[in-house]
Amino acid sequence: MALVFGSEYLVQASVSFARSMGVSDLVIGLTIVAAGTSMPEVATSITAAIKGERDIAVGNVVGINTFNILGCLGLSALVSGDMGLPIAPSLLAFDMWVMLAVALACLPIFLTGREIARWEGGVFLGYYVAYAAYLILAAQQHDALQAFSGVMMGFVVPLTVVTLLVVVVRRAPAADEPT
Repeated sequence: MALVFGSEYLVQASVSFARSMGVSDLVIGLTIVAAGTSMPEVATSITAAIKGERDIAVGNVVGINTFNILGCLGLSALVSGDMGLPIAPSLLAFDMWVMLAVALACLPIFLTGREIARWEGGVFLGYYVAYAAYLILAAQQHDALQAFSGVMMGFVVPLTVVTLLVVVVRRAPAADEPT
């Protein structure tokens, strides 16, 4: 219960601070609110993983994301009135593609090895940090944004594709192995 109240206060204070710095509501929602309201799930998944209840850890993450996308978004659209929920063009141009890329990045890991290794968890965490950094740089229209984007598209994305292919090939069961 303390975690729920603590994350609520963290979100409120962070949103107030971000607004005072001129950060847009979209960026606040994609970073501060998303991370702050996910803290109970983070705590649950970490606790489950430490206790060896790995199915609960993964099920919690998949379940809450499914509920957030389908349940929360669906309910919000239902109560929003005749106008519905407007979607910012920047969300469609970038963030929806990031979400799709993350889903695709998870598929080989889930389907081939049926486990997420520590290094893969570190890669995912690093990607979230890079995504948040991009959002912050873009919101501030920072001079480093173009260089950051170039590194991400020219180095990180191709390296990710190669890594995913290697993981799939290495973990794919041989033709004579039972599945």
